[in-house]
Amino acid sequence: MGRKRKGDPVSGWVCLDKPYDLTSTHAVSRVRRLFNAQKAGHAGTLDPLATGILPIALGEATKTVPYLMDADKTYRFTIAWGRTTATFDREGETTQSSDVRPDPDAVAAALPAFVGEISQVPPIYSAIKVDGERAYDLARAGETVELKARIVRIDAARVTAAPDVDHVEIEIDCGKGVYVRAVVRDLAERLGACGHVSALRRTRVGGFTEARAIGLETLEEFGHKARHLEALLPVETALDDIPALAVTDEDAFRLKQGRSIVLIPRQVEALKTRLNPGSRIVSATTGGQIIALCEMRAGRLEPARVFNIEKSGDLTDVDYDRTQG
Repeated sequence: MGRKRKGDPVSGWVCLDKPYDLTSTHAVSRVRRLFNAQKAGHAGTLDPLATGILPIALGEATKTVPYLMDADKTYRFTIAWGRTTATFDREGETTQSSDVRPDPDAVAAALPAFVGEISQVPPIYSAIKVDGERAYDLARAGETVELKARIVRIDAARVTAAPDVDHVEIEIDCGKGVYVRAVVRDLAERLGACGHVSALRRTRVGGFTEARAIGLETLEEFGHKARHLEALLPVETALDDIPALAVTDEDAFRLKQGRSIVLIPRQVEALKTRLNPGSRIVSATTGGQIIALCEMRAGRLEPARVFNIEKSGDLTDVDYDRTQG
């Protein structure tokens, strides 16, 4: 018999509005403690100096984290003109200064060069590993760090505000792996100016938006567990772009046992039109609740991740599937 997990079998997502000056790891720990959850994780690190959307998975929702890591994101950030810093944010030491203050029109005219699939060199103060060491640790130790350019995708970039001549606010929609500090570094260079990120906020991760977000202080002010549970989003919230197929109770039972089910031809054709390019992943549901994430192969659904979630009282009780991880 396996060792019983500490905590309650709570499952779901918290769309946390992470506060300033808090690491993602500490945010997860505090949320997990508030819910007394057996396990927790997050989908996409947010720098301590950034605020905004940090999706936190509890219980069975942790099985869906990999499907949210690749989700599109939206960032809103402010550039402070006049100085470049070692870290390209306001905490770094000044490395260069300039009197150039690009106006909002000049910034808007330069942004199209950053839209599409672009080559971007990550900042040396980043968590990327170099020979097994974090780049930021090497940089802080005074070692020379060279990072290779990588292809990233930015879908849109726009100027959203210009509060004064020293600052401009920009919003971008992008794919995974984009470093805002690198965007600011390269944009300033293109405009012949010095600049750094003075404020950064993530406003969207896939289907997790500011409209769904809740602050950490608000969660901590809730007086009892039932109110905490009201803040939970369903496990399948992270799977908005994965087609769902309602299955019979008999097929649901087979999937829970790790066995495949046969699809009828019209189901196969319907799913093919809804699958993401290059993907075979389908969500199997019954009664509106997720049963399994499956791969569609040769007219069958083969379970890859199985969920056993049953409602009981005011908690979500989970029978953890030890074979699926």
